[in-house]
Amino acid sequence: MTTDEHARMMSANQANWDARTPVHVASRFYGLDQDLDPARWFASFEWDDLGELAGRDVLHLQCHLGTETLAFAQRGARAVGLDFSAVSVAAADGIARKAGLDVTYVRANVYDAVAALEGRQFDVVYTGKGALCYLPDLDRWAGVVARLLRPGGRLYIVEFHPLLNSLGPKPGPGEGPELLLRHDYLSGDGAVHRDATHTYTDGPAVAGATDSFEWMHGIGEVLGALTQAGLTIRRLTESDELPWQRWPHMERTPSGWWRLPEPRIPLLYGLLATR
Repeated sequence: MTTDEHARMMSANQANWDARTPVHVASRFYGLDQDLDPARWFASFEWDDLGELAGRDVLHLQCHLGTETLAFAQRGARAVGLDFSAVSVAAADGIARKAGLDVTYVRANVYDAVAALEGRQFDVVYTGKGALCYLPDLDRWAGVVARLLRPGGRLYIVEFHPLLNSLGPKPGPGEGPELLLRHDYLSGDGAVHRDATHTYTDGPAVAGATDSFEWMHGIGEVLGALTQAGLTIRRLTESDELPWQRWPHMERTPSGWWRLPEPRIPLLYGLLATR
């Protein structure tokens, strides 16, 4: 697939996230009209891996509404969020202002982040929970991350496990409740095209741009891209919990998150790398 085709698909994704944002801002899923609790989107192992953030420069790539970005500011970081959706960045800025938190938001495609941030480097770059699937080229992305990190800086990825992405979100017509593999675990077959009027949150249909494109990335591909960019892998954690109830038969855990009944499978992973 050519660079022009990738650019066209990412442009469609940008329009789709512009259209999604008003639905997400008003959704019960994000609960922005309730007591804001950014920490609820984090697993406990994330804080262990991220370490002390007070006084650190932290960049959140593909931040959408900035729900996790706010948690970094609450912990004393100099937090910056970057996203390619102008509507998302405007919403995130308003949410931070309402919360009384000092966060800087920048609108840019992640591949253009070095120029958009004027060469600034960070102690921590954070990304995930549905971000990497919107990137067609992980090698290029890893090179950008390496340039954004100071020497000794940390990249932390918390992503939906490729196994989770391979499972359909709900049974098809006439099927039972069993979870089935519906999508590739590994990359290689190009983008998955979706034309969906509703997003992963509650709320009304998306008005306007409903097309989006996603790319599958196995964990091996992620590790390979990062090591080729000169980063060192420090820790990989697999978790069987999600911060929301993806399937009706998931059970609430003591952490407040959700897991499937046995057999246990990985649904989320955390990956720590350093420059």
